[in-house]
Amino acid sequence: MSFPWFRMTLLGGGLMGLGYLMMRATVPTPEQTYAAMSPDLRRKVDANRAARLAQEQTMKRQMDAQSDPDAAKPIWANPQNQQ
Repeated sequence: MSFPWFRMTLLGGGLMGLGYLMMRATVPTPEQTYAAMSPDLRRKVDANRAARLAQEQTMKRQMDAQSDPDAAKPIWANPQNQQ
């Protein structure tokens, strides 16, 4: 007697699908979580979000400044400053 591969594959896939559907039905979205927060927690979340965005913008400006190809050259290699 051989192992029922087809039936076990269907059963495994069905269990995973059922688990996924249960997760989608029970876990709230980030918007629902934010709406359910108290006002003081919302202020803290907004403050953390603003601080994170400011830090990301600072890091992006630094990365843009470092990726400038002219900034990697030494000063004496710039022909515009020669007299």
